[in-house]
Amino acid sequence: MTENGSLVRRAALGAAVLVAGLLAGCVAAPEKEAAPQPELVFPPPPDPARFVFERIVFASSNLTVDDGTERFRRMVTGQKTSGRGFSKPFDVAACRGRVYVTDTVERSVMVYDVPARKFSEFGNQDLGTLRQPLGINVDEQCNVYVADGTAGRVKIYDAAGRFLREIGGDGDFSRLSHVAPSPDGTRVYAVDTGGVDTDQHRVRVYEVATGKHLFDFGRRGNGDGEFNLPRDIEYTKNGLVYVVDGANFRVQVFDPQGKFLRAFGGVGRQLGQFSRPKGIAIDGAGRIYVTDTAFGNFQIFSPEGELLLFIGTRGAQFEPAKYMLPAGIDVDEDGRVLMVDQYFRKVDIYRPVEVPAEAGFLGPWNKSPAA
Repeated sequence: MTENGSLVRRAALGAAVLVAGLLAGCVAAPEKEAAPQPELVFPPPPDPARFVFERIVFASSNLTVDDGTERFRRMVTGQKTSGRGFSKPFDVAACRGRVYVTDTVERSVMVYDVPARKFSEFGNQDLGTLRQPLGINVDEQCNVYVADGTAGRVKIYDAAGRFLREIGGDGDFSRLSHVAPSPDGTRVYAVDTGGVDTDQHRVRVYEVATGKHLFDFGRRGNGDGEFNLPRDIEYTKNGLVYVVDGANFRVQVFDPQGKFLRAFGGVGRQLGQFSRPKGIAIDGAGRIYVTDTAFGNFQIFSPEGELLLFIGTRGAQFEPAKYMLPAGIDVDEDGRVLMVDQYFRKVDIYRPVEVPAEAGFLGPWNKSPAA
């Protein structure tokens, strides 16, 4: 799979979305329906399509699918749909139809429960209060793990957002940024990004049930197993740990005990290289998805680190597949890709072409509420 520069020269699916509406926590949706547009696919023809752009998510009102009667009523009355919007989204995780998005300004996790068509938030209550929610991840039971940067704690919630426990203590982290549980939820791997005045650029590993610190791996440097401003982290079902090594412009791969296995990537502006890598996700087939803030895209690699495809370009308009500050990324159980853009305050969702629009955990988003 190879993409070329023509992939974004298409009609914008989101032309009706008012960018100004994104500048506040409560946003207004477009008053008029956009005209039907052809599907935006990646890579573009004549190459076989691999992904279809599915939707932009920017407010709680995006959970609603209007029928013809409701659209006519709004047209006659002039009423707008509105909802709770993002202020500064950072990372995203999905599990069994729930989409969780951390927002560092709102200091909460915003939850889109797609099958139930319900929106909620957590982390802004007394129990389990979040001060700076950054990286977010889930285990196989859909328990939610949030890296609270200011508190220096990993906070754990159940799928419904009920606070369970926290891990870490005062002085445990120089700069906690991201987190990844083992799939079975017994361990949690936390990224300590560090800074210019410390060599604590590392991954810290804890036992979830007790909060006991087990071991660390990595320190500041550019050798195998060393980090320079590590960013995101993922623990795969086959027992591999992937770390975005930001200022070394690469992704490093470890075993669960922190033993270095291999690395791929390098600094540059060519395909397969990185300029400002940030988020990472792994799909069920072991393919690796890495966001790059400078490129305004995410790149997809084989399990061996070979570039397969990139999606997105930098852009100054609120449009599908256009990004200014891409950040967190996740791939759900069905292969849908969800990516955060901080500048445009949105989450873009892409669907593998082999997955029907109404299939999978997020398929209900494409169905009429009465269906």
